[in-house]
Amino acid sequence: MSTTASTTPTIPSPSPRTGSPTPPAPGALATGQGNTHIADTVVSKIAGVAAREVTGIHRLGGGAARALGSLRERIPGASTSASQGVSVEVGEKQAAVDIDVVVEYGVAISDLASAVRRNVTAAVQGMTGLEVVEVNLTVNDVHLPSDDADDSGSGSGSGSGSGNTDRSFAAPRVR
Repeated sequence: MSTTASTTPTIPSPSPRTGSPTPPAPGALATGQGNTHIADTVVSKIAGVAAREVTGIHRLGGGAARALGSLRERIPGASTSASQGVSVEVGEKQAAVDIDVVVEYGVAISDLASAVRRNVTAAVQGMTGLEVVEVNLTVNDVHLPSDDADDSGSGSGSGSGSGNTDRSFAAPRVR
């Protein structure tokens, strides 16, 4: 009688690599191929656009910034600054954002603030790879429906919260 031994082929385990660079984390701004520096104005514009996308935001900026923006809108060919009402601090890996807003009357401000924080954080982190450590909002004013009659002669109303297509960050209205 003969016995046959079953042998299982052995697969050699891969040897650990030594001396090879570790690939950078997704969104890393410093790699083995060079560094990427993102200017404050870039982060400010991204945050401003993202904040304006949220339904319930009428305009960005405090009184003085809005006054200058209103004058700027009246100049032919000029447009509202995307970073109006936004200030940022940008480090090597992190960013902090401060936004001054005017909200539409009837919007729940706490829900609106949460929606703005989510949208700004997602936009800044997604486009720059910077970790957004905080988004601070200052509500400077409430836009009343009766204010629309006063604004009717001021142009196209750029910067208003109306006409937004991204409803995923809409804040609920108070009834």
